[in-house]
Amino acid sequence: MSELTKFPGAFTAPIQSENCPIYVLGHKNPDTDSIVGAIAAANLYKGRGYDVKPVAQGKPAPETAFVLEKFNLDAPEVISSVAGKDFFLVDYADLKQAPEDFKEGKLLGIVDHHKLGDVSSDSPLECWIWPVGSSNTILKVMHDFYGVELPKNIAGAMLCAILSDTLIFNSPTATPLDKKVVEELAKIAEVEDIEALGMEMFKAKSNLNDTPKALLNRDFKDFEMGEKKIGIGQLELIAEDMVTPELKAKLIEEMDKAKEEGRDDVVLVITDILKKGSRLMVVGPDAASIAETLGADADMWMDGVLSRKKQIVPPLQKKFA
Repeated sequence: MSELTKFPGAFTAPIQSENCPIYVLGHKNPDTDSIVGAIAAANLYKGRGYDVKPVAQGKPAPETAFVLEKFNLDAPEVISSVAGKDFFLVDYADLKQAPEDFKEGKLLGIVDHHKLGDVSSDSPLECWIWPVGSSNTILKVMHDFYGVELPKNIAGAMLCAILSDTLIFNSPTATPLDKKVVEELAKIAEVEDIEALGMEMFKAKSNLNDTPKALLNRDFKDFEMGEKKIGIGQLELIAEDMVTPELKAKLIEEMDKAKEEGRDDVVLVITDILKKGSRLMVVGPDAASIAETLGADADMWMDGVLSRKKQIVPPLQKKFA
């Protein structure tokens, strides 16, 4: 057992539900942390006596597919409705990232590492929302707290999810707890070279063999900022120059279409994992203001900018509040 917490069997009495199985689901356009988080959370809740099922709001992206295959895990069923269901959320707490009929189901709990969003409930919740680099970091601590065993393959996938969200600890969102948890997961999963696994995973993440629309939506979220609605996507690659001028032009076309769907501005952050910086692309009337706020240079390069959650969204929310 981890030295982080030692509460085996704490609060193990499951919530009674007539709407079984209870869903465990991540956000729209799911990333590795979201899908693996749902699988890990389902293992946790099953260990506590819940009748649960991990589900997802989209198919796995290339990186996630690599992780699931490597650790012999099945991709969760894709769903679009939670009407009449009880459910737990993993890796988000915003209505915009939830199914459209969110209010027709019943929220039982949240595990997240983002800011508190606008979801609400009609009864008390079990909430674990911590300022760490990955939801799977929290889920590892929860397994220890509740005394639930982690299978080797799920531990390996959780390790990958943390490496993904923290860019192998290069992101400003990474914390000492993330590193400690990764070390513990590596022992369970029998992973000897953590960094080599991370780079193997990032090569899979860098797969651009998809439509421009799918690439834009691979990790895309909408944000309400004052009176504006701004969509922000992030494409993480081992080299940002993998995006050719031809692909860039097609991405801009898709950004224009996304703007016409009711957004004021659409932002795409192309992150170079190895160079530790990002190239900014913006479509909309606030392009110049957004670039200035984010400190982009004349070539729209943002040195040291790796995290949408910590380095992109907060300054823009302050700007447009």
